[in-house]
Amino acid sequence: MRAFADPAVKAVFAGYEPKMRARLMALREMIFAAAESAKVGPLSETLKWGQPAYRPLKAKVGTTVRLDKLRKAEDGYALFVPCSTTLIASFREHYGRDFAFEGKRAIIFSPNAKVPQKALKHCIAMALTYHAR
Repeated sequence: MRAFADPAVKAVFAGYEPKMRARLMALREMIFAAAESAKVGPLSETLKWGQPAYRPLKAKVGTTVRLDKLRKAEDGYALFVPCSTTLIASFREHYGRDFAFEGKRAIIFSPNAKVPQKALKHCIAMALTYHAR
């Protein structure tokens, strides 16, 4: 597990119920792994709209990805991208059968479903390299 650089982000994770925290921590680790694989350089980890948010520190490389539990689905959680991008359309094109989506802004995960790791890592890498492509 990577250390938190921002105490506010650490506090948000600490506030999650243990099962949700574990799911979101796994997603957080995948974001950092995807950044390393895509060679985007270091990421900033901050809060955006109260949600943990990740973006390459270098300008004009990628867009922000956020993660959080879903408010309307008790155990659901999501990876969010800016709705002004074409990312969700690209994710649907590549992995429409592997994921559930919410509009133009999120990949939705249910607590008991197995997350397709390779596909999700590719989606995250696409977001973290969005402007460079």
